[in-house]
Amino acid sequence: MPPAPAGSAPGVAHVAIEAEQAGQRIDNFLLARLKGVPKSRIYRILRKGEVRVNKKRVAPGYRLQAGDVVRVPPVRVAETAGPGPRAAQVGQRLYASAIHEDGRLLVVDKPAGLAVHGGSGMSFGVIEALRAARPDAPYLELVHRLDRETSGCLLVAQRRSTLRRLHELLREGRVEKRYLALVMGEWTRGFLRQEDDLVIGRGAEGERYVRVAEEGRRASSDFRPLGTGPIASFMEITIHTGRTHQIRVQSEALGHPLAGDERYGQKDFNRRMKALGLRRMFLHAAALGFTDPVTGEARVFSSPLPPDLRRVLDHLEIAHA
Repeated sequence: MPPAPAGSAPGVAHVAIEAEQAGQRIDNFLLARLKGVPKSRIYRILRKGEVRVNKKRVAPGYRLQAGDVVRVPPVRVAETAGPGPRAAQVGQRLYASAIHEDGRLLVVDKPAGLAVHGGSGMSFGVIEALRAARPDAPYLELVHRLDRETSGCLLVAQRRSTLRRLHELLREGRVEKRYLALVMGEWTRGFLRQEDDLVIGRGAEGERYVRVAEEGRRASSDFRPLGTGPIASFMEITIHTGRTHQIRVQSEALGHPLAGDERYGQKDFNRRMKALGLRRMFLHAAALGFTDPVTGEARVFSSPLPPDLRRVLDHLEIAHA
């Protein structure tokens, strides 16, 4: 069922769930189909029983099964400008520079400064741009996330079954994620596996803030120096868990915050790096690897260090490949 035009109220639709759509929660299914409808409205129509699965009420957490028939009621879609032509242009560039694409998976080389999804003052992000560029694509969903200022490899599923399988691999720690980062000071520890318990809280202005705390969830990362100097060190960081702001918080806890990190970084160091030309956080998702759950083959995708970050290393006279 395509989304209704802005300001319209579509009639009742009965949607048969295919095998490819099975496994997703009913609330997420509705959010994807009723574009522009606020999340609060989605939960309201679920609570009131306006949405039925096989003619029965369901909770927001109900997971759809192949063969289910979902009654989608008439819902007025808010009038919004939407992502617009600019999003389609960005999406076309993302497709043109994609690291890999097949019928199941798209690997995007995400530029710094572009969020993975819209919100917080941004009309669109990577996923909205991709959908705008290919409005007829049957399925496009983010497999994982990168911070707005982080560049590099980003996985996008082009089938529901691919998303489900890759999420299983991520939960089981079977996706290797390798990052390149510049940290403050001279790294003298050699190889280090760092494990911390991280908890998400809110800062003074309500922003999300992560800290090390005993009640947190375990985060595990490997730090390996690639080039060191008295001012800063170039690091390869492989993460074994996918906690929010994991690399940023663990680096800060080790006394080596990331260059350009405005939330967890060191202000004087950031000013010094800015004078050398750094205009964003120095963190790049350089490689992703996993065993394909369908074919069994090893899949490795990589993105080279962007020119703006290479120039900073050149100014610091830190060797890099």
